[in-house]
Amino acid sequence: MNPEQNAATTNDLLQLAKSFASKAGDFESGIQGLTIHVRNAPTEPLHCIYTLSLAVVLQGSKELLQDNDVTYCNAGQAMLTTFDLPVISHVSEASRHTPFVALILKLDYSLILQCCAELKLPKPPKDMKFQALSSYDVDNGLLDSLKRLLMLEQQPSLKAGLLPLIEKEIVVRLLDSPHGMHIRHMAAQGSPNGNVLKVVTWLKQNYSQAIGMNELAEQAHMSASTFRQHFKALTGTSPLQYLKTLRLQEARDQMLVNGVDATLASNLVGYESSSQFSREYSRLFGLPPQKDIQRLRQVHQV
Repeated sequence: MNPEQNAATTNDLLQLAKSFASKAGDFESGIQGLTIHVRNAPTEPLHCIYTLSLAVVLQGSKELLQDNDVTYCNAGQAMLTTFDLPVISHVSEASRHTPFVALILKLDYSLILQCCAELKLPKPPKDMKFQALSSYDVDNGLLDSLKRLLMLEQQPSLKAGLLPLIEKEIVVRLLDSPHGMHIRHMAAQGSPNGNVLKVVTWLKQNYSQAIGMNELAEQAHMSASTFRQHFKALTGTSPLQYLKTLRLQEARDQMLVNGVDATLASNLVGYESSSQFSREYSRLFGLPPQKDIQRLRQVHQV
């Protein structure tokens, strides 16, 4: 790894990202799944769910808390999330003169499986400690491929032909990086992780349905106690708490983005009791629904 070369490529990518985002906010790049995030000041800790994705910090710093473990991601580092995780996230270093800038690329699970099969990669050791969230210094090859991916929006005649090739290159580079073992662990077919991943995918699509622990365990082909153990090891929380977080996060998004009131939001995500919804919402986010949404809107206006 050449630090000077990495710094030069990071700066090139930073300038390119700034051409898409001239102010604080979250911006689409024109490339599906690739977004640019800019903050002009440190942010308050925010509850959110990180999906299967790669984040590269180009300037500033970010901290994430997951199951009492803190992950730091500074400029020049890549953070990989291989499993949908409830986390508490905040930008820790940013200013108007030197804003926090990051790229986030959502990853395609089927493409990861395809690359693992084509490369004939062995399964990771059974005793390996899996990390659903990992952060490492990013290498120049990955930075360069992200730069070429972002540049495709300015090259419409090449976009259709090169986009799938660069996306595949990024996955192959990740598999060959320090993140690689964690991706392969997540993608191992028939493993407990794979079975839990299927349940998580189902929960994301059916979070408003009433479902119990035994039914979830059956989907994972495990006993309830074994399922709970594997689920908590991967996500840092119990299956039912994970489902609750999914519902509350979705309700928050419905109120913030679509302007629905708390009663309708609670019904949409599967709550039968508005008072229970309000109690659990306040416990997770620190404020009752209406006050929390008011606070978030004030923050987004700054």
